[in-house]
Amino acid sequence: MKLLKKVLVTAAVTALMTTTAQAETKRIALVVKALGIGFFEAAAKGGEEAAGEIGDVELIYTGPTDTTAEGQIEVINSLIAQKVDAIAVSANDQDALVPALKKAMQRGIKVISWDSGVAADGRMLHLNPSSNALIGNMIVKLAADHLPDGGDVAVLSASATATNQNIWIEEMNKVTDQYNGINVVATVYGDDLADKSYREAEGLMKSHADLKAIIAPTSVGIVAAAQAVSDAGKAGEINVTGLGLPSEMAGHIESGASKSFAIWNPIDLGYSAVMLANSLIDGIEAAPGAEIPMGRMGTLTLDDNSEGAMADPFVYDASNIDDFKDIF
Repeated sequence: MKLLKKVLVTAAVTALMTTTAQAETKRIALVVKALGIGFFEAAAKGGEEAAGEIGDVELIYTGPTDTTAEGQIEVINSLIAQKVDAIAVSANDQDALVPALKKAMQRGIKVISWDSGVAADGRMLHLNPSSNALIGNMIVKLAADHLPDGGDVAVLSASATATNQNIWIEEMNKVTDQYNGINVVATVYGDDLADKSYREAEGLMKSHADLKAIIAPTSVGIVAAAQAVSDAGKAGEINVTGLGLPSEMAGHIESGASKSFAIWNPIDLGYSAVMLANSLIDGIEAAPGAEIPMGRMGTLTLDDNSEGAMADPFVYDASNIDDFKDIF
């Protein structure tokens, strides 16, 4: 009888511990602009790394099938219904997501934006991959470095409402005059769709006979533009640069369609986003001036808008592309 009682008590304690462990598991949703994009799949690897390091986190990697605010709102509403603990979103539209994300916060869900920001009312903090000013300067410098006498350049962006793209282009335009003879002749949008970006690049080449460079601050657009330049037989004549992934751009560096490009490590970005979301779940306040822990990436120092930058962008070219192309 005593043995039976002991077994029953042990079973009850085990059940309680199991229930408690399940209750303590934190669910963090990493919401991307669209599924199937290499940059975000690399970010998801970093998110999984962070979740494993924390040890009590279930990572939900999700997003719409195309880069629309409507698709992300549907995803966010589903996550609210699932009662996740945190949502970390790279936004397709900084304003359109705000009502859904405010509802999430009202339900006690911690909300951050990363990569592409949400308006301040719709999140608790924003993680910029780098300083917007540094990125804006970098993308035009990458073109100017190979145009000592200047020339016509065009911009192939993602969507017209992509927060990060618009800020980077704005910052680029602020400093373009500092580069001798660089003339920005057009800005077009490929909506982070490979086929549309390809057609937009073709259109730029047809519309601007003296085009010397295409700047694409988007990992989808830069690959599509480089392919379009190669297919047009203009590799080496028109330089495609901007922000891209080494794994996707190695062949275009080799062909000469791109002389160089830049990017931060998307694995680090996804890792940092999940670490920051976990810090907020653990009770750290995202107030201006706060330093929020983000694991091996150090801390994120928030400015007056509760935004912070992760790291400087890094330039990839023929001298180092082989060192990174098999990593991300």
